[in-house]
Amino acid sequence: MDTDTNANKPSKKVVVSGIRATGNLHLGNYFGALSKFVKMQDDYDCRFFIADLHALTTHPDPKMLHENVKDIIAEYLAAGLDPDKNILYVQSDIPEISEMYLLMNMHVGIGELMRTASFKDKARKALGIKSEGDEIEKEIIGNQTNQRVNAGLLTYPTLMAVDILIHHADYVPVGKDQEQHLELTRRFARRFNSFYGVDYFGECENFNFGGSAVKVPGLDGSGKMGKSEGNCIYLVDDEKTLRKKVMRAVTDQGPQTPNSPVTEPVANLFTLMELVSAPDTVEHFRQAYADCSIRYGDMKKQLAEDILKVTLPIRERILELRQDEEYLGRVMRQGAERARETAAKTLADVRQIMGIRKFY
Repeated sequence: MDTDTNANKPSKKVVVSGIRATGNLHLGNYFGALSKFVKMQDDYDCRFFIADLHALTTHPDPKMLHENVKDIIAEYLAAGLDPDKNILYVQSDIPEISEMYLLMNMHVGIGELMRTASFKDKARKALGIKSEGDEIEKEIIGNQTNQRVNAGLLTYPTLMAVDILIHHADYVPVGKDQEQHLELTRRFARRFNSFYGVDYFGECENFNFGGSAVKVPGLDGSGKMGKSEGNCIYLVDDEKTLRKKVMRAVTDQGPQTPNSPVTEPVANLFTLMELVSAPDTVEHFRQAYADCSIRYGDMKKQLAEDILKVTLPIRERILELRQDEEYLGRVMRQGAERARETAAKTLADVRQIMGIRKFY
């Protein structure tokens, strides 16, 4: 058997990324990832998926999960991802992922999973634990309440690693909060190779888009835009809803002296404006802030107008695509078939390496 990882590799560098099926995509998803994926699709072998298995860690309503998957498929396409240039698929449509997830867990330690920052943070929220550091691990194990942290959340990094390794990905675009998971993926790959004496899995890298990473702030005055924070502008928001959200965005009482430092809530609005507005528009409002003449109502009206120029064409396309279930199904079927070509080959190799072999 050929255990050279290059035997499975296409001519272009492979990029893998997925978004959890937990709801509609927002401006943070668009500027932080989707718009960049569109620029990558001609130069890389891109595999973009909807992570419905990852979403199960939060026990979503089954009907909503299916609708969320459908929404994200439509939003991927509406944002400009071409199914002929990319492999677009639903995670659960690739059964090889689930089996390889089981096999890879045989080489993953409970301790290293419990030490991941994302697990501690989510477990702390789920159980209402206030402890920090190593104490939280003891509290999770010894928790006597009816609440619990499911094993899927604990082994989330293993599933993420399998998403990457099953395609022998070269690059994985992730934010700072996911860098630890990427390092775990590299660790799992090295461990597998070392244990079985093979050079099968390569080590993936974070994809560097060039320049500083885009952090899209929410409308609540602090932090980044996120579904769980409830501070999002969604790509599918209608005009009235979007304008209302922007006009309610948190600001401050306004600068009291010329050239005052910009407060965080207002800085967030300027960050959004820099993403969607013309440079001279941004400069106009920055100057107005500096000389204390700024009117936040005018700034928000302009910001809403400029965001709508970006989102309305995408929204129209999303609504159109959602009505064409036959086309969405065809795209996903095509994507699953193409994704399974690589996944099946990788799983067969892994089974062979681990000694799981047929007698017939």
